[in-house]
Amino acid sequence: MRARVIVLAGPSGAGKSHLAERLGLPVLRLDDFYRNGDDPTLPVVTHGGNAGLTDWDHPGSWLPDDAVAALERLCREGHADVPVYEIAKNSRCGWQTLDLAGQPLFIAEGIFAQDVVRACERAGILAAAYCVRQHPVKTFWRRLTRDLREHRKPPLVLVRRGWALMRDQRRVIDDAVAKGCRPVTPDEAYAEIQLLLEHAAAGG
Repeated sequence: MRARVIVLAGPSGAGKSHLAERLGLPVLRLDDFYRNGDDPTLPVVTHGGNAGLTDWDHPGSWLPDDAVAALERLCREGHADVPVYEIAKNSRCGWQTLDLAGQPLFIAEGIFAQDVVRACERAGILAAAYCVRQHPVKTFWRRLTRDLREHRKPPLVLVRRGWALMRDQRRVIDDAVAKGCRPVTPDEAYAEIQLLLEHAAAGG
């Protein structure tokens, strides 16, 4: 294997993308493996103010097998063609080549990242798996300001979704832990991954 993957799971808005940027490692955005918005198999919200809309927070809204295949190619070959997804348009807008440039470790992050952990373990490509968490209110505001800034969905939809996700945060974290992730703050994860990088640089 040319590389191994560090999985960052956790609630939307918990700081996974920001942590990945701080680390400066190549990043596979697992959210780019969402299904297209016209896919008839997409799950829908069944209750609350967003009832009847596509449930983008349901694991049935993305393609885990495609994500795992890309992870295995990256670890085996050091590069892979991966999709580019525009959340505001609910569709893929193209492809790009992710090249690890010889890095022995890289990041895979997304709201469904916990669902690739066991497959990565079985394939022998997992370096570590974390569930990034912060206080629910802080996560709510981080997520809402990001989604409004990026015009991901209409504002009322984003507020309703954010409120529902804040109430659901404990379950999301518990699910990630049950699937092999260790709960940490962004700073704790950063410190531990720095140690992994030092170990890898030393040939470990």
